[in-house]
Amino acid sequence: MTAYTQLSDSQKDQLLSELHQQYDACAAQQLNLDMTRGKPSSQQLDLANSLLTQASYKDSSGTDCRNYGGLDGLPEMKALFSEILQTPAENIIVGGNSSLTLMFDTLARACLFGVSEGAIPWQQQKTKFLCPSPGYDRHFTASQTLGLESIHVNMTQDGPDMDQVESLVAEDTSIKGIWCVPKYSNPTGITYSDEVVKRLANMKTAADDFRIMWDNAYAEHYFSGELDTVKEIITACAAAGNPNRAYVFASTSKMSFAGSGVSAFASSPENVAYAKNIIGAQSIGPDKVNQLRHIALFPDLSSLREHMSKHAALLGPKFERVEQILSEELAEIDIARWTKPRGGYFTSLDLNTGSAKRTIELSAKLGVKLTAAGAPFPYGIDPQDCNIRIAPSFPELDDIDTAMRVLCLCAKLATLEAV
Repeated sequence: MTAYTQLSDSQKDQLLSELHQQYDACAAQQLNLDMTRGKPSSQQLDLANSLLTQASYKDSSGTDCRNYGGLDGLPEMKALFSEILQTPAENIIVGGNSSLTLMFDTLARACLFGVSEGAIPWQQQKTKFLCPSPGYDRHFTASQTLGLESIHVNMTQDGPDMDQVESLVAEDTSIKGIWCVPKYSNPTGITYSDEVVKRLANMKTAADDFRIMWDNAYAEHYFSGELDTVKEIITACAAAGNPNRAYVFASTSKMSFAGSGVSAFASSPENVAYAKNIIGAQSIGPDKVNQLRHIALFPDLSSLREHMSKHAALLGPKFERVEQILSEELAEIDIARWTKPRGGYFTSLDLNTGSAKRTIELSAKLGVKLTAAGAPFPYGIDPQDCNIRIAPSFPELDDIDTAMRVLCLCAKLATLEAV
C-alpha cells in the first residue's frame, strides 16, 4: 500500500472515487454506534452485582451506617483507599459516588476561601490553570466553569512537558495549578515517569498557593501486562519541601458501578484538616451504606485486584481490536499515529493536521458517534485539529470492528480531501 504523500494526482482521484463508493455502502447500513465516552460495558457492571444484595448496615465497630455522621468516611473504606493511593488513611476523606464532585468542590473551596487559613481566595485573584493536552475534558470544564483560565501545555510519553511547565509556573503568579491523570492518562494511556513526578514536586512556582490536581482515576485499571506503578505524589511533594502542593483523587466508579461508586480525596494533614472544616458546613456525612457495600465487595487490595483482573479480561480484547484495525487500515499509508495503552479507557489517535473535525463529521453522518474534535483540549480547541479520542469499552467487539472500520474510512477521506 502506498503512502498518501507519494500518490500522484490521478492515483488520488481514483482512490477518492473508491472511498466514496465504500462510504455510500456504509451509509446504506444505517448504523447507530456510540464511542463518545469511556463507559464500562454491561458485562463489566455485572461483575459488581453483589452490591445489590448486600444486606448488612453495620460496620465492624457496630456503627449503624444508615444514620448521620462519619464526615470523612468509614475507617475500612479509608484503609482500602490508603492501599490504592499509598498514603496514610488519616490523610484521606471518603466522599460520595463521584471523584469529579470532590475535584470541583476542592477548586470551589480554593476560589471561595483560599487554599488555607489566611490565603487569598482564588476568585479575588487572576487565576490560571495548566491543562496538559490531550487530556480529560471534564477537568478543563470544571476549572473553566469556576472562572479559571485554562493554559494548554503539551503531553509527552512521560507526562506533561516539564520544561514548558517549569518555565510557566516560575514566572507567573497567576498560575495556581495543573491537572494531572498520572496513570494510564486520559486519553493517551501513558503513565507519568518518576522523573516527571519528581519535577512536579520540586519545581519552583511563583504562586505560593500552587496546587496539583492529581486525578488517579485509573490507579488499578490495567488490561495488558503488569499494572503500571507511579511515584506517590504526596510523599514526593513533602520530601521536596512542598507538603501541601498535591490534591489526590480516586474512586471505585469503574471498578464497581460507574454511577454508584465511592470516591476519595487525599492530601497533607494540613490540607485534609482545612477541607474537613469546610465540608462540615456542607454535609453531615457521605453515603456510608454504599461504602459498607463496597467493603463487602473489596475487603482488601488483593480482592480488588482479583476483581480488576476480570475487567481486564473484558477490556483487553477490545483494545486489541482497536489496535488491529488501526494497523490494518492506516499503518502503511502514513496518515496517523496512535497510542498503545496498557490500561485506562482510551486510545488517542492523531491524524494529519487539519483532519480530525472532518473525520468525526463524516463518521457521524454514517451513524458512528465519536468524542467531539478538540474535546481533550482547553476550550475544545485542538491547535492542530488532529486528535481523536477513541473509547472502546462500552460497545461489543463486532460493533467496535464496524465503528473502527468506519473511522478509518473517514480518516482516509478527510486526509485526501485536504491534500
